[in-house]
Amino acid sequence: MTTNWVAKNWVAVASAEHVRIGRSKGFMQVCHGKAAPLRRIQPGDGVVYYSPTSVFRSKDQLQSFTAIGIVRDGAPYQAGMDGGFMPFRRDVSWCATEDAPIKPLIGRLAFTTAKRNWGFQLRFGLFEISEHDMATIAAAMGASLSPP
Repeated sequence: MTTNWVAKNWVAVASAEHVRIGRSKGFMQVCHGKAAPLRRIQPGDGVVYYSPTSVFRSKDQLQSFTAIGIVRDGAPYQAGMDGGFMPFRRDVSWCATEDAPIKPLIGRLAFTTAKRNWGFQLRFGLFEISEHDMATIAAAMGASLSPP
């Protein structure tokens, strides 16, 4: 029996500062390094980062998409960091992009159609989006998504 797997698309949420670290080293992590959310993501899936702020815990309102890419082969893995922190990560092939503010896309993305509470889903840290939404975000970022 064969299973026809279809790639999914995801929005992950992190400060731009944290996204830059992951981009520079070819990985992603979500929800403060938890493994469970990363297990929902599969190789070949698309992922885009939304950064509400430039720096973790800052009050600035960057509100932009800051990275987009395709998840590479392999399972989530743990990596050691300072202070004994051992977050889970997945490897990602990141695209060359420009940051794209979300405000011009509000109402054009399915997850933002509830205009008053458009940012509600972003509180989850990771959620699935449609192919249309991913293509719209990729275009706004000047990205060309293709499997690694």
